[in-house]
Amino acid sequence: MARDGNNPAEGAARPGQDWASTELDVSVLETAGALETAGEFETAWETDDVVSALLTASRVLVGVSARSLAGVEESVTLTQFRTLVVLHGHGSTRLVALAERLGVNASTALRTVDRLIAAGMVRRRENELDRREVVIDLTPAGATMVGEVTARRRDAIENIVSAMPADRRRGLVTSLTAFADAADEPPSRDDAASRLGW
Repeated sequence: MARDGNNPAEGAARPGQDWASTELDVSVLETAGALETAGEFETAWETDDVVSALLTASRVLVGVSARSLAGVEESVTLTQFRTLVVLHGHGSTRLVALAERLGVNASTALRTVDRLIAAGMVRRRENELDRREVVIDLTPAGATMVGEVTARRRDAIENIVSAMPADRRRGLVTSLTAFADAADEPPSRDDAASRLGW
């Protein structure tokens, strides 16, 4: 249908502008809209791809952790083992401080400690610096378990990393650090517990 210059309508030419340039403007706007939609689709696709990759990697790491505990799972759970690791890294610890480091409340930490005492992995004793205070630390059996399990876990992860191409390994630290930053996860403390990888 021919455009009527006496009836302004959407896409009508401005004074001094011919119909050809007006149609070009409309075409540019339509193209820009299509590109914006395509860009949003590409971003969504990339995000989904990253999420899928991280889910796969998390399954790998969960599997490594589970296998590293093979043979001791009848003695301790993963949560209890984490408690052993914290005690290994920090030494004799008050219950309140232990709960804080584990990110649980004191009653939950107390139940975990009671089970580990029953298993012979930790003990309660008086603080040598303040006999009114009770601290918790590892028994020799608990320390041995932490060392053996952690060694198996680190060996398994090292084998996986070694199988990666060198150029892909270089970018892994940067990507994982960015992921932790986005999750507002604080950097690992420079203490023995963090260096154990738990």
